[in-house]
Amino acid sequence: MAKRAAGTTTAGRTAGRAAGGAAGRAARPGAQQWVPDGGDVAALRQAAHACRGCELWADATQVVFSEGPGDARLMLVGEQPGDHEDREGEPFVGPAGRVLADALAAAGVDPETVYVTNAVKHFRFEQRGKRRLHKTPDVAHVRACSPWLRAERAAVRPHVVVALGATAARAVLGRPVRVGAERGQVLDSEGSAVVVTTHPSALLRLRGRDGWDEAFDALVADLRTARAAAGE
Repeated sequence: MAKRAAGTTTAGRTAGRAAGGAAGRAARPGAQQWVPDGGDVAALRQAAHACRGCELWADATQVVFSEGPGDARLMLVGEQPGDHEDREGEPFVGPAGRVLADALAAAGVDPETVYVTNAVKHFRFEQRGKRRLHKTPDVAHVRACSPWLRAERAAVRPHVVVALGATAARAVLGRPVRVGAERGQVLDSEGSAVVVTTHPSALLRLRGRDGWDEAFDALVADLRTARAAAGE
């Protein structure tokens, strides 16, 4: 019988997985050590530039933290920055941001009064030629970045948090969420009402196709629910 190549034994594979897992854990210590105690939004934004809570900082152009007033009644939480956001350093400035702006306007929400952030603060992507393609953050990335979101919620103290998509909903509620089953309801988490809805990037895939109007109207309806719950 031919010998196995070195490193292909069961013990070798197990050791390799253990080493890989240890390396992954070492690369994701979590953000807590970079989060200032009791910091206001300005302090959090400044401190986030130094964060090395997971490996995503290494390939991203910059941290993308948040926009909006530090006393907002309504907080919107997305998944992560996209390519446009990573380059410009602000959340929701790309195509999905334009959809969100239109939906907020249709719902009667002034975007200048809303605090906007993401569950994960650095852009996770796959390089394909000259293009950088969005790659959904792992649960481990969401967990590593969660101290930032907790600190933001403590600093802003919003009346309502809108979770845009499943990744954001998991970050806000601390559990897996099926958006279709829970969207539009007024839930509760850490002293804030929570409304789950779709991420506006999901609507981009429907633009010019059947279902766009219905999907946009559903997003607007969820934002109206959040607006009413916030007392605006």
